[in-house]
Amino acid sequence: MDLTEGKLAVQLARKAAECFVRGEKAPKPEDLPAVFHENSGAFVTLHTYPERKLRGCIGYAEPIVPMYKALMDCAVHACQDPRFPPVQKSELSRIIVEVSILTKPCLIECPPEDYPRHVKIGRDGLIVKKGFRSGLLLPQVGEELKCTAKDFLRHTCLKAGLMPDTWKEGECKIYKFQAQIFVEETPGGNIERVET
Repeated sequence: MDLTEGKLAVQLARKAAECFVRGEKAPKPEDLPAVFHENSGAFVTLHTYPERKLRGCIGYAEPIVPMYKALMDCAVHACQDPRFPPVQKSELSRIIVEVSILTKPCLIECPPEDYPRHVKIGRDGLIVKKGFRSGLLLPQVGEELKCTAKDFLRHTCLKAGLMPDTWKEGECKIYKFQAQIFVEETPGGNIERVET
């Protein structure tokens, strides 16, 4: 995805979020580049501005719907992230929209003690699955938390509601993925690609 398409992805997510919060129906996007009609995993993250505190983050880990639909759905759901109060109209001018377009998750197949060698902080996002529990952390989270690969595995286990060192157990499945990340510099402002 190039920067022009990335900008369009962020604008699409912002429009969906704004329409939802204002109680309006988001218009069906027209004349989108072909990539937006391909199934893709995607996350929409909302941050406060200028503090850059997390305000909501929801996504599709798997490529099960067209990208444009994933972006619009995720933007709406990020406004209602159950960890936070719903986004209000008065906040829209103080929220930054970030979009992450995901590659298909790939199972890391090796003995558990070797998992850290297969995880590159800043490049890889992680999914931990055990039984009915699963947790996902985007690639940028590892850098934000200044993690080692082992720390990142622990944080992803915690996200799944598991004990931090569950990744060392044989029943745990660990997947990694990469993401193309595009973010507004200011609310509704210039959009840049985040290098990972």
